[in-house]
Amino acid sequence: MLTNAPRGTKDILPEEVTAWNFVEEKIRDLCKRYGFQEIRTPHFEHTELFHRGIGEGTDVVDKEMYTFEDRGHRSITLRPENTASVVRAYLQNKLYGTSSATKLFYIGEMFRYDRPQAGRMREFHQFGVESIGQESPMADAEVILLAVDFLESLGLKDLKLSLNSVGCPKCRPTYRRALQDFFRDKLGELCEDCNSRFERSPMRILDCKVDADKPFVKDAPKITDCLCEECQEHFHALQRHLADAGISFILDPRLVRGLDYYTRTAFEIKYAPLGAQSAVAGGGRYDGLIEAMGGAPTPAVGFATGLERVLLALTKQGLLPEQEGVLDAFVIAQDSSASNMAFALLSRLRRAGLTASMDFAGRSMKAQFKQANKLKARFALILGEEECREKAVTCKDMQTGDQRKLSLEEVVTTICSEVKH
Repeated sequence: MLTNAPRGTKDILPEEVTAWNFVEEKIRDLCKRYGFQEIRTPHFEHTELFHRGIGEGTDVVDKEMYTFEDRGHRSITLRPENTASVVRAYLQNKLYGTSSATKLFYIGEMFRYDRPQAGRMREFHQFGVESIGQESPMADAEVILLAVDFLESLGLKDLKLSLNSVGCPKCRPTYRRALQDFFRDKLGELCEDCNSRFERSPMRILDCKVDADKPFVKDAPKITDCLCEECQEHFHALQRHLADAGISFILDPRLVRGLDYYTRTAFEIKYAPLGAQSAVAGGGRYDGLIEAMGGAPTPAVGFATGLERVLLALTKQGLLPEQEGVLDAFVIAQDSSASNMAFALLSRLRRAGLTASMDFAGRSMKAQFKQANKLKARFALILGEEECREKAVTCKDMQTGDQRKLSLEEVVTTICSEVKH
């Protein structure tokens, strides 16, 4: 018998769901205020989507994807990220025909074969946004502001926003050559992965988990010294918009994103109390992705944040709300003769919009009260021989201990008026 979930996955238990709902409600409220609409894409896609969208030679594609052949002999991959899926949905469903700007957000599971650690699982949950169709640096600023507002709305403080520009197809080849010239005589000191990146994507050497912290890497050329005039103007305008909105940031010329589709803006938000795993959100602009996937040239910008890591930060800082009472009322039948009336009352309570439950096992009054306490019921509604005879209910306030008798006709109305939803 299998008794454990697969490594890198976990059950989200009922007592934890309150925290997830709290975060997801923040997301939906904030995205509504920013004008982003929710989209839900399939958990798996054709493998080619991620090869084209994320890029050959990336760690995600080469090492981390869950790929399998289905019974129709098609190569299928569990989504390792959602930007490529959102772009595919955007093109397939012709969302570009609705307006000049399409603003979408998602909440869902992603899958990567990675080493499980605190805040990082093989099945994990992401919240992300994609703003498609706007080239203005104000779109970049809006997405960054949304990310910062989300984290701050949860109570997280001392966030560190790092900002960079990774250029565009016009200026990036110049930087590529500068990096190759710099690293060519240092290949013997680089890891095997970075040696393969040297020809395909030398920028990824700056983001390597093995080599990025080596002293000589810090002396590598900066991409900001190679930006074309258009990228420089875009980057400077973005900085002005963030400053005007009161958002502080630091410029990090070593910041690159690990996926091929990024252009111009790249950003990352860190929360220092998490230590080595302090990055809680990241994103940037990807103006070439939609064209690479068969669409017309279309600018776009977005970000994603791992919800497990956000919840870890909230837990460490004691920022999660206490679990509220599960039930408005718990119906207690003193004996079997009262159970029919108790069940009828239970049904009336639920149809009135109240949360209610009762014990079906015919246990003792003590056991039933214990269950009512465990479920944090606001009221206990007691029916015994006397109550059945009088067509009444003894109502006990589980918070104050006060007890009163109410008729069956008035009990539902009374409970509704005293319980706030």
